[in-house]
Amino acid sequence: MAPEPGKYDDLCTHVREQACADGAVVVIFGGKFGSGFSVQVGDRAPNLARKLPEILRAMARQIEESAG
Repeated sequence: MAPEPGKYDDLCTHVREQACADGAVVVIFGGKFGSGFSVQVGDRAPNLARKLPEILRAMARQIEESAG
């Protein structure tokens, strides 16, 4: 999604490949390279990038609800 690989891009690639997934989002809090995130969308699911904001908003709502 970004033009240059981020500091956690290798980890995101590993997660996506191990899960045999079309895409992955990895969020790191206080990791060895500091906090950050990486997002990847595979070639098999080009429309996933357009749906990502909606998916993340739904995740945020679920987190807010479960956190009370």
